[in-house]
Amino acid sequence: MKPAAVLAVDGGGSKVDAVLIRRDGTLLGAARIATGAAPDGVPGEDEHMRPILEATRAAAGVAGRDPAAAPLADLGVFCLSGADLPVDDRRIVRWLRRHGLATEDVVRNDSFAVLRAGTERSWGVGVVCGFGTNCSGVAPDGRVTRFPAIGPVSGDFGGGIELGTLSLWHAIRAEDGRGEQTVLRKLVPTHFGMRRPSQVMEALYRGTLGEHRLTELTPVLFRAARKNDRIAREVVWRQADEIVAMATVAIRRLRMQKLDVEVVLGGGVFQSGWPPFLERIESGVRAFAPDARVLVLDAPPVVGAALIGLDHIGARGGAYRRVRAGLTHERLTAKTAARRGPRPRRETPRARRREES
Repeated sequence: MKPAAVLAVDGGGSKVDAVLIRRDGTLLGAARIATGAAPDGVPGEDEHMRPILEATRAAAGVAGRDPAAAPLADLGVFCLSGADLPVDDRRIVRWLRRHGLATEDVVRNDSFAVLRAGTERSWGVGVVCGFGTNCSGVAPDGRVTRFPAIGPVSGDFGGGIELGTLSLWHAIRAEDGRGEQTVLRKLVPTHFGMRRPSQVMEALYRGTLGEHRLTELTPVLFRAARKNDRIAREVVWRQADEIVAMATVAIRRLRMQKLDVEVVLGGGVFQSGWPPFLERIESGVRAFAPDARVLVLDAPPVVGAALIGLDHIGARGGAYRRVRAGLTHERLTAKTAARRGPRPRRETPRARRREES
């Protein structure tokens, strides 16, 4: 069977999506593999890349192709959370060449998929805030900037794992008297079916509760912020300000502050939908780049990986429309056979008001 034109893969901290498409944008097969936590191992080594291989083979099976056949596509676009440093890119490329999933490979950080999925342009700024946080930018002339995003050692803050850890940290200190009282003291243990924050701590220490499950506390944190809890709001504001810092630095590096640059926000943290959080981000970005537009991604980021592939092969406009219309969250999870197009992006409340005015 002839290889697909593009194999597109988006690999984040909690899931991996893989799709096979024809040159005209027709979707041949799609699959999602839940990982439950950030990939284990060193980027580009077998343990880290195992979910990518599983998702790719699952997509091939859905497409009616032999999952073991190689290559599955002429071009493979891999937008992965582990592709943070040039050394990561090189390891991942070597792994891909050994497995021969595609004839040609393109490796990008997953923030590039978020950016491309959320805009019709080939340039702008993409911010990921899911398990962790990262940012990348592409200038109109093709210049690129990104951050290492390998945790505190590279100056990073935020994402679901850090927000969840801080939620428990404040809850513990409220319980034992070292910190200020906060509704997190009750909300955090209740989420895990426990009575006290110290029980959550003990479960983590014993290993009966996986550390990755702290990411589940992000909605809990936002619920506390909605209740006007001062501690919760301070954490949420810090996350918003970090997103602003990353986005505006990317804009400055690429000299786009006078352009109508689109800043696309993708990842579970942005799904809180809390207007004050999104408005704080938009206000901060627009204070630096007045014509910028801040958009929240609703489409699967793997759409962006697929569009990057179509960009590389010089596909026609209809191919892009087919990918956006056919590659939905429902298709990836196989819950429905929905044919309606995805919502590729959602504007922040203030941006929406500007459009309506």
